Amino acid sequence: MEKLRILLAKGRIYEAVYALLGDVGISIKLPERTYFPVTNQKDLAFQVVKPQISSWLLANGKADLGFSGKDWVYENGVENDVEEIMDLGFDAVRIVAAIPEGVDYAALKKKPVTIATEYQHLSKKWAAANGIDGSIFRTWGTSEGFVQDSPDALAQILIDNTSTGSSLRANNLKIVDTIMESSTRMYASKVALADGAKRQKIMELKMLFEAVLSARGRVMLEMNVTKDKFDTLVKGLPSMRSPTVSPLFGDDGYAVKIAVQKSDVPTLLPRLQQLGATDIVEYELRKVL
Repeated sequence: MEKLRILLAKGRIYEAVYALLGDVGISIKLPERTYFPVTNQKDLAFQVVKPQISSWLLANGKADLGFSGKDWVYENGVENDVEEIMDLGFDAVRIVAAIPEGVDYAALKKKPVTIATEYQHLSKKWAAANGIDGSIFRTWGTSEGFVQDSPDALAQILIDNTSTGSSLRANNLKIVDTIMESSTRMYASKVALADGAKRQKIMELKMLFEAVLSARGRVMLEMNVTKDKFDTLVKGLPSMRSPTVSPLFGDDGYAVKIAVQKSDVPTLLPRLQQLGATDIVEYELRKVL
């Protein structure tokens, strides 16, 4: 088949996807002053683009696969023209409407306002749905400073993305509505999915990504246990399915392996010792299928 054309978005998305590809076994190297990374995969071709336009290019058949925040898919109005393959979960944010702390939202909605935002399309839809007479002031980058409780303020409402809300609070702004939730996702063009060979390759990549992401949240624990404590230990074990058990040399007990959530390890290790486990070893997983 012809090469699968993949778009990589600049910035934080690029760094997260670069690491994910590396864990899968797909290496990419971006030569200086170019936008076309070199890869060790003969059937893949990469291009680096701005995150705002990745979904638009997919929707218009300029590439087969790409990574984008869900917010920009909807901002570009192409949510029906691309197919979401999987949510990678990177850079989870909310797109919110915020106003100055001391302003009454109900009263503000009755007045003509200016909305400061990078999201022109989403903001117009939100204003219309909420009966707000709002004109859009297009910002580039940091937007909080444009919205103040002052007659001289350039805008009265901010529509922006936030992960924790700390930047909004630092600028004396309060959230009055959540428009949508977003994160980095893998999208495919519908033209590519209609091609059997390309669809298969896309689904293979999805499987590999899922295996890596699943492994990132887990570790493997190995331990030994004597025969008399084996049943008690096994009953107290969490695991993905069933633990792997092997007899020790000399019929002196058992070696037990379990895959567990990383977050469970601090409380699990003392419990395993109490249940009779010895020689406990923890190590990272690369992929979980």
